[in-house]
Amino acid sequence: MEYKVIPFTPSIDRNKGNSAKVAQQLEVIISNYNDQGWRYVRLESVETYVIADPGCFGFGAKPGFTAYRQMIVFSKE
Repeated sequence: MEYKVIPFTPSIDRNKGNSAKVAQQLEVIISNYNDQGWRYVRLESVETYVIADPGCFGFGAKPGFTAYRQMIVFSKE
């Protein structure tokens, strides 16, 4: 079995957007991959740690932080 994992970063207009827009974006991606023979498996949340940036001699230093990414998982036999 083959797997394909792609990032899912929905975007909405803060004044007009809502969860229906996000669902529509996900639906379009799933449909496109389905047309290519991939079967939708699930939406996964991946937690990662972004390493701190020490800056130059401490100037402009930025602390590390935890980031979350959504990944769409597809499979194909």
